[in-house]
Formats: sequence, C-alpha cells, structure tokens
Amino acid sequence: MANHKSAAKRARQEPKRRERNGAVKSRVKTSVKAFEAALESGDADAAKARLSTAERELRRAASRGVLPRTRVSRKVSRLAKRLAQASS
Repeated sequence: MANHKSAAKRARQEPKRRERNGAVKSRVKTSVKAFEAALESGDADAAKARLSTAERELRRAASRGVLPRTRVSRKVSRLAKRLAQASS
C-alpha cells in the first residue's frame, strides 16, 4: 500500500495507463503486420496505403508517449525502405 498521497495517486493511475498503452501498442502491431502482409502479397498499392496507416499509428503512439520518438522514426524509416526495395 502506498504511504504517500502522491504514491497512492500514481497507484490509481497506473492500471488505466497500462490498459491504454497496451491498446495503443496493439493497434501499432496490427497496422505493421497488415503492412507486412500486403508487402508479402506483392501488392505495392495496398502496401503503400498500409504503410501510411502504420506510420500514422506509430507517430500517434510516439506523441502520446507510449513509444520513444527515436524508435518510431527508425521503425518508419525501415518500413519505408522495405517498401522501396519491394517496389523497385
């Protein structure tokens, strides 16, 4: 049990934040998997659309503080690089 008022508040906030962060991470993973599936199928147009969706979800997660901004930038860069290699 928390001994300080601030620690008690943190303990109350944590379950809500954990649930929210888990939902955001799940959406990110789903969108990235959808992009990878479109890439594997060879459909460049669908992969491009899915990359846009995945990037939006990743950037949103970074802006909410769920994922670090540098990790998100690296991930987006690598996904775009894979799309460029597949479409060339």
